[in-house]
Amino acid sequence: MHSGFTWIGLYFVFNMGLTLYNKTVLVHFPFPYSLTALHTLCGTIGCLWLRNTGYFTPARLTVRQNLTLAAFSVLYTLNIAVSNLSLQLVTVPFHQVVRASAPFFTILVSMVVLFLENFVCLTLLSLVPVIAGVGFATYGDYSFTAWGFILTLFGTFLAALKTTVVSTSIKLNPLDLLMRMSPLAFVQCVFYAWLSGELERAAVHKGPGLEGWSRKSATVLLLNGIIAFLLNIVSLTANQKNGPLTMTVAANVKQVLTILLAMYMFHLTITPANTIGIALTLAGGAWYGALEYEEKKNRLRMV
Repeated sequence: MHSGFTWIGLYFVFNMGLTLYNKTVLVHFPFPYSLTALHTLCGTIGCLWLRNTGYFTPARLTVRQNLTLAAFSVLYTLNIAVSNLSLQLVTVPFHQVVRASAPFFTILVSMVVLFLENFVCLTLLSLVPVIAGVGFATYGDYSFTAWGFILTLFGTFLAALKTTVVSTSIKLNPLDLLMRMSPLAFVQCVFYAWLSGELERAAVHKGPGLEGWSRKSATVLLLNGIIAFLLNIVSLTANQKNGPLTMTVAANVKQVLTILLAMYMFHLTITPANTIGIALTLAGGAWYGALEYEEKKNRLRMV
């Protein structure tokens, strides 16, 4: 379990599973901020339980480090909020295509904003088929508003910034990080859900498959929260064991694999353009992975 690629594989499994589960839940429970609050609550309870059983020991942090984590929790919540807001103003295919530019935003954040590292030309070139592939794979209606386009770009930048900060600046045990961040994110999500009127609507909501607050609906939502907690652990660990650019490329490949799985599960039609896009993204991801592997081997030889 020490291999970065093992955690990437687990990231694929849990991320795709939760994405498809969330899509199903949100059809019957259309309250994304309330659902995110549930995820962060499950993260808080799960981490506190693991801490109390001695599974991990929290680190002693300075006031400055605690302030950094508080700021990161705001970034975490803001990323979710902007993503959901932009989805209301653009189509899903357009949203996916813009989010596919995350590797370029990761490079921008790493090189220009945080002055962390430079990337070789081959690495940059390997991103072209990945991003072009997602464009083909999600080919459809790309209509959007100017404000929606700006919010989608901003959300992509926030996602890249979040990934880079976790990979390079926050050196805590993933469970320790999640235990400290989840309560802060929970409070922020509940506040936004209350501000937007979601909490009031969710309290009286009755929809197909989740009629009111029955035992069935509670079980469905609780299981969703538990899977989200496990994904958070896997995602944070993968972030720390791999570079930020690796994680953004992995997210793009995961996106195409999710499309394939969704087409199989929901009997959707795949077009020739979709096929080309899926092939391009997977090939680009494999190319980037090979380059990253060679670079790591070269670093080990130099040590």
